[in-house]
Amino acid sequence: MAADLAQRRVSVIVCAGGLVAIVAAKAATTTIPIVFGIGEDPVARGLVASIARPGGNLTGINFLNNELIAKRLEILRELIPGAKRVAVLVNPTEAADTTAASVDAAARAIGLHTQVLNASNSLEIDGAFATLVRERPDALFVGANPTFNNRRKQLVLQAMRHGLPAAYASREYAEAGGLLSYGTDFLDTYRQIGAYAGRILKGVKPADLPVVQSAKFELVINQMTARILGVDVPATLLATADEVIE
Repeated sequence: MAADLAQRRVSVIVCAGGLVAIVAAKAATTTIPIVFGIGEDPVARGLVASIARPGGNLTGINFLNNELIAKRLEILRELIPGAKRVAVLVNPTEAADTTAASVDAAARAIGLHTQVLNASNSLEIDGAFATLVRERPDALFVGANPTFNNRRKQLVLQAMRHGLPAAYASREYAEAGGLLSYGTDFLDTYRQIGAYAGRILKGVKPADLPVVQSAKFELVINQMTARILGVDVPATLLATADEVIE
């Protein structure tokens, strides 16, 4: 698909669907401007030369997913204070290495043990939950990536079915019935991506547009799900939540 867009000589390519799409677009063209949305460090991933001066034909928005992992895990621990073991679900095709390492480091800092499970499609998600049923961790931490977001109803329903408190990266999960989400305000992020695409269409070069780091984050708690799971949400969390779904 990226090669097809490059052959059509479009004016700008927007990639907000994860690292795989961005890498494919980067490989397809060195001249067409590319605006990306990514949850990882774009410098470490070799997409841009630096945050302030991207260079080349790529720029975009950093969701700061990895930077928010520790905070999301702390919130989950506050919600489930007796938790000792947390399962971590990652997609091995979408930055599982950095997600798992970040969660493990954050977990050790607050006295939690982690178990990493891999899944990249619906069947593997079902298989991961079969493992969770056998292992019985105290909670589930779902990594942030487009594959999981597209299958959020499956993830939420499985967690509910097995009585497993789970934390997710974006509000769409909480709206679908997930217990809690903490992460970037993606509506604001996509507006920023659109604004950058607009500036490029007006003649600005991507090399002159610094990578923007998201600054708006939101905590959403699904109180109805909490009641079903028998989770007593602390008043402090309810007070600090950006939205409580009743």
